[in-house]
Amino acid sequence: MKVVIKDKTYTRGDIIRMIREWNDQTQKEFAKEIGKSTISIQKYEADEVNYGIQVLFDLVYKHKIVITIEKKNLGTN
Repeated sequence: MKVVIKDKTYTRGDIIRMIREWNDQTQKEFAKEIGKSTISIQKYEADEVNYGIQVLFDLVYKHKIVITIEKKNLGTN
């Protein structure tokens, strides 16, 4: 599974939701897997609460996901 984000802005909630949906998990199943409450997952996905970068790193490792971050060249002035 590979995610490349180009010219599209995804919120933290979008990213968590994509990972969960790719794995065909309910919010409850996903919460249990990462040791969080279902309410926490709901708040993460709604962008009501931010999760730490370590949560993302753990998910990337566990689900064998590649996230590519590229610096966009905006040209010179």
